[in-house]
Amino acid sequence: MLQSDHKDLELVIKSHIPLIIAETKEERRVINMLTDLGFRLGLPLYQWSVTEGLARLEFEAPTQKNLAEPQELLKHIKSNTVASIYVLPDFHPYLDDPVTVRLLKEIALNYEQTPSTIIFVSHDFDVPPEIKMYTAHFELALPSSMKLDDIIRDEAMKWSEKNKYQKVKTDQKSMDQMIRNLSGLTAMDARRLIRRAIENDGAINEDDMPEVMEAKYKLLDRDGALTFEHDTAKFTEVGGLRNLKRWLKLRKDVFLGEDKSLEPPKGVLLVGVQGGGKSLAAKAIAGMWGLPLLRLDMGGLYNKYIGETEKNLRDAIKTAEVMAPCVLWIDEIEKAISGGGSDTDNGTSRRMLGTILTWMSEKDKSIFIVATANEIDRLPPELIRKGRMDEIFFVDLPVAEVREDIFEIHLKKRELVPGDFNLKELAASCEGFTGAEIEQAVVSGLYLAKEKGETLDNTHLLEEIKLTRPLSVVMAEKMTALRLWASDRTVNADIG
Repeated sequence: MLQSDHKDLELVIKSHIPLIIAETKEERRVINMLTDLGFRLGLPLYQWSVTEGLARLEFEAPTQKNLAEPQELLKHIKSNTVASIYVLPDFHPYLDDPVTVRLLKEIALNYEQTPSTIIFVSHDFDVPPEIKMYTAHFELALPSSMKLDDIIRDEAMKWSEKNKYQKVKTDQKSMDQMIRNLSGLTAMDARRLIRRAIENDGAINEDDMPEVMEAKYKLLDRDGALTFEHDTAKFTEVGGLRNLKRWLKLRKDVFLGEDKSLEPPKGVLLVGVQGGGKSLAAKAIAGMWGLPLLRLDMGGLYNKYIGETEKNLRDAIKTAEVMAPCVLWIDEIEKAISGGGSDTDNGTSRRMLGTILTWMSEKDKSIFIVATANEIDRLPPELIRKGRMDEIFFVDLPVAEVREDIFEIHLKKRELVPGDFNLKELAASCEGFTGAEIEQAVVSGLYLAKEKGETLDNTHLLEEIKLTRPLSVVMAEKMTALRLWASDRTVNADIG
């Protein structure tokens, strides 16, 4: 892997491209590679720093502190007639200045006379359009599974040496899972995470995985519409959804790679009434499968500048791929792509839809998609046809038996004893309620009991239920139409 990086960088330099961008956090690694290449290519190698100026790397020489100012540096490079390599770390903040950009362009235009190469090293680099045609990107290869295994074993050995040669406790399953979770990170970042996992308890086990994945997400330094959901759920916290639970249980081992006899599942679309439990189900899928959960807020992708919305989506997808294996929860997917056939937003919705569909068809990473939607009529047919998702589940209003379960869940959650309540009576009194509305009845009942200085019982809950106008009443026509649409187009998430 290391030799491959050397060869790739050497090839880019020999390609006579004046400006090379190495977008990485591993600055020291790039500089070490360039030091080796400088000797091999017989070219002077300089490193610049805004704090120190310009210094020769192959041997000790006085630092030219007078060249710490970016424009003075570029004027010096432009006037130098000896072909050289210049490494410019963290130069990106100075590219807002038109004079700086012009100087870089003039250096590039003069490459035939003086073939000097400037290599920018930065964690983030936006190329100004004026110099884009003179640039090339160089990417450091990420460590392979074999290399990650070596890193883990190396860190385990270091821990052992510091702790009287105790062995780090682990097993092959945990090792394999840790390697999967570290994939997509640089060697430096992977080493930091595994070191922290081992230091906690001298072990590598399943308990380390959630913390590692959360730390991995933070290392990616992504802002915007994609968020890491720290708290997943258990399906014991979700009432009903028996069909969905059975479907997921059957496919768990295949998706996680423990059973390779079948094609892994792609994802599901959950449609239904607001407050019906779609969001909680998405969290429970991640919890059931032991995977990190990323939530993509489609509405949060939008930006007023042309092209930025699509870029935000591509960045979110890229992050999800680095986090794989994971569950990607696309919340209220209809918000961003419902205008797929119109030009009212300058075609942004149509392009967003195209990006999502292409990625869903071509993705090769272990990302299980859970898309949720409240307004199915706003979803384009290209998205909901068979093949895009494995199944479309309809989350309907809970039946009486499930309403009992939901009451039990929310009473236990508040450290109350379900046996002290008549759950059948409560369930019968709230027909047409969603899970969220049942929970709110419990919350309101507790406030009512507190006001009266009493312990919560059926009386308080029944009183609050009586005062509630559920969505099934407030939006009866819309609810009826939704259930009618779903009756022969979807699979009921709870009952067959």
